[in-house]
Amino acid sequence: MRAARLMRLVLLLQSRGSMTGGELAQELEVSERTVSRDVLALSEAGVPVYADRGRTGGYRLVGGYRTRLTGLGRAEAAALFLSGVPSALAGMGLADAGAAARLKVAAALLPELRDAPEDTAQRFHLDAPGWWQEPVTPELLPEVAAAVWDDRRIAARYVRDGSEVARELEPHGLVLKAGVWYVAARAAGRFRVYRVDRFAAVTAGPERFVRDADFDLSAFWAERAAAFARSILRDRVVVRLSEAGARWLPQVTDRAAAGEALAAAGPPDARGRVTVSLAVESLEVAYAQLLGLGPEAEVLEPPELRKRCAEAAERSAALYGRAPGAEQDSADAR
Repeated sequence: MRAARLMRLVLLLQSRGSMTGGELAQELEVSERTVSRDVLALSEAGVPVYADRGRTGGYRLVGGYRTRLTGLGRAEAAALFLSGVPSALAGMGLADAGAAARLKVAAALLPELRDAPEDTAQRFHLDAPGWWQEPVTPELLPEVAAAVWDDRRIAARYVRDGSEVARELEPHGLVLKAGVWYVAARAAGRFRVYRVDRFAAVTAGPERFVRDADFDLSAFWAERAAAFARSILRDRVVVRLSEAGARWLPQVTDRAAAGEALAAAGPPDARGRVTVSLAVESLEVAYAQLLGLGPEAEVLEPPELRKRCAEAAERSAALYGRAPGAEQDSADAR
């Protein structure tokens, strides 16, 4: 632990030039007294650390000294590629590895390029969770992530349909989708997707499994995501759309389903309206989605959905057909 801290101290000075004891203590999460002891130990080991006294003083390396301890470890290299997603790093237990990787890269850069990481961070940020969602890190994510990095088999208890089932898994990859973590794992010779927040227990075994050389996480996820999106579209509705409704349809329903429906639609009628057959998750979901198009969409089939939308339109017309507050004024008068 101390050796890693000493290395970080040297790399900090190498990348930043000069730092005060307080700044080093904050970066290393130790006391200033510990920093003083660490600097003394480095000096005794032959590392030329010089202390400038006074209010503007600090620590620096003498004579352009550069350490060669900049080789990235496996976890650090993996963390470096995820450094634009700090919440993902923290969730997988790789925050420290990510910080060490960035520090090593900064120390290896030429002096005129050392501001590149900060400069890039000011120009790009990935916010993975969706809007109106509070991101929650699954409790067992670090254990699952460790198994993924080390190719370890895991014995897991997975909650499905309200009950726990035992699974022996070979986790090949993790996916963060709109703030939800999934693991792609091989079980009984087949690849499946599991939500990490549904694991009740995870135990990594001592043995490493042999990864499938043909497994492509990105391609696998794209295929499964598309298949899942298609599988939940179990109902179909017929809708007549204005030009505006046709433009807005992909914004309120499944984008792929809307694209397919519009592509298969016939020519517009004399009023510029097109009739589409749209795949939807359910009539309940379709009701909520299509109401968002207001008068730009007219449901034709099925009859029960058309009736429900018509009733909603009548209620809306009644609401907007009177002056604001008229209903409350009438109730107060009674």
